[in-house]
Amino acid sequence: MSQSDESKLTHPLGDMSPEDFRRHGHEIIDWIGDYLAHTERYAVLPSTQPGDVRRALPEEAPARGEDFAAIFDDVKDIIAPSLTHWNHPSFFAYFAITASAPGIFGELLCAAFNVNQMLWRTAPAATELEGVAVSWLRQMIGLPDNFDGLIYDTASVSTLHAIAAARENLNLDIRERGMSRRDDALPLLRVYTSEQAHSSVEKALILLGLGQNSLRKIPVDAEFRMDAAELERAIVEDTRAGALPFCVVATVGTTSTTSVDPVPAIADVCERHKLWLHVDAAYAGSAAVIPELQFILDGCARADSLVTNPHKWLFTPFDCSVLYTRRMDVLRRAFSLIPEYLKTDDTHAVMNGMDYGVQLGRRFRSLKLWMVMRYFGQEGLAARLREHNRLGSLFTSWIKAAPDWELLAPVPFSTICFRFAPHTETDATSLDALNERLMHAVNATGEMFISHTRLHDRFALRLTIGHIRTTETHIEQAWNLLRKHAAHLSDTAA
Repeated sequence: MSQSDESKLTHPLGDMSPEDFRRHGHEIIDWIGDYLAHTERYAVLPSTQPGDVRRALPEEAPARGEDFAAIFDDVKDIIAPSLTHWNHPSFFAYFAITASAPGIFGELLCAAFNVNQMLWRTAPAATELEGVAVSWLRQMIGLPDNFDGLIYDTASVSTLHAIAAARENLNLDIRERGMSRRDDALPLLRVYTSEQAHSSVEKALILLGLGQNSLRKIPVDAEFRMDAAELERAIVEDTRAGALPFCVVATVGTTSTTSVDPVPAIADVCERHKLWLHVDAAYAGSAAVIPELQFILDGCARADSLVTNPHKWLFTPFDCSVLYTRRMDVLRRAFSLIPEYLKTDDTHAVMNGMDYGVQLGRRFRSLKLWMVMRYFGQEGLAARLREHNRLGSLFTSWIKAAPDWELLAPVPFSTICFRFAPHTETDATSLDALNERLMHAVNATGEMFISHTRLHDRFALRLTIGHIRTTETHIEQAWNLLRKHAAHLSDTAA
């Protein structure tokens, strides 16, 4: 009988013994350290087929507890090999995310403390540390001190709350009376964003009961940035048609191309028409920790709200999204609901997180962000992001210099949209299919993982650099692999 089994028999109604916790904990930390040092032992994108993991595990839960060593063996032998490894330095798809070492420690401590940060009273230190962390980040990215903030899980949820606050700001009594079966029939409430905006804006309107018809997508310019003149024309047109414009969502770092909307011009439009301006800086907001790049947030001081995700490009383990707003009072008015069992006598002196969103229970997310900012400091964070941008520029230069490759969008940061475009291939449909095959071919190697988008109705390969352990060697390997498989596909087609 193992020592773990003996401990369970000795403590039949308790938790794992402290001795076993320490022993297994050391083993797990050692394994994680080895994993972080050698993530490249795994395929970035596994060859796992649907159902493989379920078939490898019992169909029924165990009736009796199992030895933890056996559980961890299954993690190592079944789970880890079948993961898509976002913490791999050759993960170039979507937006790379990094669980850095100090962030991992923060996540571990968060689980150990296991606090519910719904009220100040239920988690005083967690509540106040959140205030410290969002203030530090605000200072790092150059937002003025009239912005306050709090942490949600993802930008989708942060944007949902921002639009809900914008709707509350209309003072239409929607919180109490709703939007249907009203004798003062509401007009169409209109939200505006660009054609390149994230789908979370549209989902927020669905969830808020506004409907997809409430969203008007504004055309973009040649660099995929919202056209502010078209925005104003749409607002005037909708107002004359009887709609009620109330919110604009601008983007700093669009999902496909990381383009930056002209926020100052958009803010002018919003101020003229008295619309709430929300800025989605989920990805590129982190880049503003680089002092010489803080111009990307020009105009954002005039926004009513802004979201940025430290888990995207600031080495904080997923998930961690910070919503900033100059209108915390409106956000609280939209969501505060205090039943008797949650009333406390310190409400006037503290900030209770539950009052600012749909969630009652809230995780201690600020701990990992605070630890990351302390460990690296602004200078350390900025240096790492500068390096990613340098690597992005280097990869871009290779695309531009190669005769059979084509850049499809500007590269303001470290995300590159491009395609293989051999001169022998002139049919648009065939060229799209060729690039899709190329993407699948390089991803199937397990040596790298890229994603795609569509730009001007063309299939675009999309490679983004943002992992803390990605080096020039990794992007050289990616470029060589792309060219190798592109040449093979060309030869096969010929």
